[in-house]
Amino acid sequence: MRNYKYSFTSYLFILPAFLLVFIFLIIPVLQTFYYSFLEWDGIKEPVFIGLGNYLRIFSDDNFIVSFRNTIIWVVFTLIFPFAGGLLVAVFVKGLALENFFKSIFYIPITISFVATGIIWTYMFSRELGVINNLIAAFGVDKISWLTNVPLNTFAMLIAWTWQQLGINMVLFLMGLATIPTEQIEAAMLDGAGKWRTFIHVTFPMLRPITTIVITMAIVNSFKAFDLIYVMTRGGPYNSSETLAVTMFRETFTLSRLGYGSAISIILSVIVIAVSAIYIKRMASKDMLYY
Repeated sequence: MRNYKYSFTSYLFILPAFLLVFIFLIIPVLQTFYYSFLEWDGIKEPVFIGLGNYLRIFSDDNFIVSFRNTIIWVVFTLIFPFAGGLLVAVFVKGLALENFFKSIFYIPITISFVATGIIWTYMFSRELGVINNLIAAFGVDKISWLTNVPLNTFAMLIAWTWQQLGINMVLFLMGLATIPTEQIEAAMLDGAGKWRTFIHVTFPMLRPITTIVITMAIVNSFKAFDLIYVMTRGGPYNSSETLAVTMFRETFTLSRLGYGSAISIILSVIVIAVSAIYIKRMASKDMLYY
């Protein structure tokens, strides 16, 4: 009876958190899944069409372009913030002003995606932008960064990297702090230079942190919406539109709630599948490694 009382009390403590997750996460997911089988504009009577929305996706040219853009976006938003965060962590660690530099690189992550998008929209503005004024000072013609393809994607990648680099730097610094100095010193005594020591000793031992960084980057990149929508609205002519932006446009701009829900379900499945496969592969490698 006493154990039952303690068990019941424990469930009471987790009940508020469970209710929040159930109401604001589980229920919306189930609703979205249900809506994906409907043809509905949010006002008229919904019509059940089964797999109609999912079948339509494969013949939608806009979806195919959006899917391609999403893959390109994910690949480059993995490379730049990951490599940048790792390099900054390696060079900042041990400096006399380490805390100062860490603060400088970390500050952007405290800014929302919307604010980041606004800041970099002004930075890349054709007439008033800082970047165009700088290159104009060297006699170069001003560039329409956000309306030219693929410069618009390149501009958004710079903004994304600027914001995400800080959190990756902090995670890699945590990983570097856990590496035993004895192994680094042993490699140096064996004649390995700094580069070979980093490639063959330091980086392999960062694998657990690398798994976390890449998993977070995959999830954040696939669901990226705010920054892209603020900077380009997915334009011009859907050239920079990703699946998250397509889902928003179909659902809230064109009032196709059923079709937009189907896109969101497919996006969710892709994110879960890619993350699960990557984590499983890295976990098996870690077991073999250690």
